[in-house]
Amino acid sequence: MTGVTLTAARRRGKSIWLETDDGDGPVLGIHLGMAGRVVVDDAAGDPRSEAERGDPGRWDRFALTFADGGRLALRDARRLGRVRLEPDLDGVGPDAARIGRVAFRERVGRSSASIKARILDQSVLAGVGNLLADEALWRARIDPRRPAQTLADEDLDRLRRAIRAATRDAIRLGGVHTGRIVPFRGPGERCPRCGAQMQRATVGGRTTWWCPREQR
Repeated sequence: MTGVTLTAARRRGKSIWLETDDGDGPVLGIHLGMAGRVVVDDAAGDPRSEAERGDPGRWDRFALTFADGGRLALRDARRLGRVRLEPDLDGVGPDAARIGRVAFRERVGRSSASIKARILDQSVLAGVGNLLADEALWRARIDPRRPAQTLADEDLDRLRRAIRAATRDAIRLGGVHTGRIVPFRGPGERCPRCGAQMQRATVGGRTTWWCPREQR
């Protein structure tokens, strides 16, 4: 990266990459993990966690220093973020917040896998993690265990809209942990819409919570 100029930032799902020298230079891929963030010109200010407060640079997984003295860093106290040169994006599906209706139906609805497992598959749809999946399925009133191919087009359309809305809310509010159903994903908790006790299972290899009364 020495001597190159960052010219554009791109995102598809959870994948972020920075282009250099108008696309002719190396591509820098960034994955935030669960709690990482990109910090620019902020070597000591605005830490978001107690762990960062004493020495923000301690939690930098990667940093670039610019010619003018500025700095870009991937800051991640949980150490799950990562950086790669020339990331391989061939296996990454279309962005979940931008995919069109017809493409969503074709990519998501043609599978015997559970609908939650299907939308978690980053090669099918990029950008949906465990909490976002539970949030979107709850908003769309769809049982996460249902085989994807049993959903009607109207169900898939409703789910696509729910994913888009949940993604917008997460970006606006600061993360998927701000979802409406997230505080109720726990033993003894009840659905904030109808009051039914939330149900738990492992779906698609992930811990899953849903409302057994409304999500069908």
